[in-house]
Amino acid sequence: MAKPSHEILTTSRFYVGLFLDGSDEAVDGYFQECKGLKASQDVIECPEVVPMAWGNASHGQFSNVKIPGNLKLSNITLVRSLRSSQTLWNWLFAVQNGAWADQRRDGAIVIYRQDASEGARFAFERAWPSSYKCSDVTATGSDLAVEELEIVCEVFERIDPGGETT
Repeated sequence: MAKPSHEILTTSRFYVGLFLDGSDEAVDGYFQECKGLKASQDVIECPEVVPMAWGNASHGQFSNVKIPGNLKLSNITLVRSLRSSQTLWNWLFAVQNGAWADQRRDGAIVIYRQDASEGARFAFERAWPSSYKCSDVTATGSDLAVEELEIVCEVFERIDPGGETT
């Protein structure tokens, strides 16, 4: 039976997988939250004079033409419950110790459906971790400890789950 074309990925009961090229682990992390999957483009306004008479003037009309400028990519923030794995911490530590050129990774962020099948995939290139944060913990609290990883990348695109650029 054909898959319906009106599928919606919900914002609850999903998870995000991080896959880094060159990693020893099949999946570098499953996350409960992902922020910053954003690409935007600056708008450049160029004033022009259009050669047409308007009003009482015969010199032309002013017009603003908008053209695309530089592409900007937001940093991607991934949040999950604190795990014993130190893969992400070790990646940040290597960058902090000067090996950042060797630690730039290509990879993908995958958003899974409620049935655990792949729903959307975002590929990135030349990424490196810029920030790592562990939540405050207290012995009397009941909250789970969480870790937050922020990565920057130079290329970011949405591709279909089969790997084709869309």
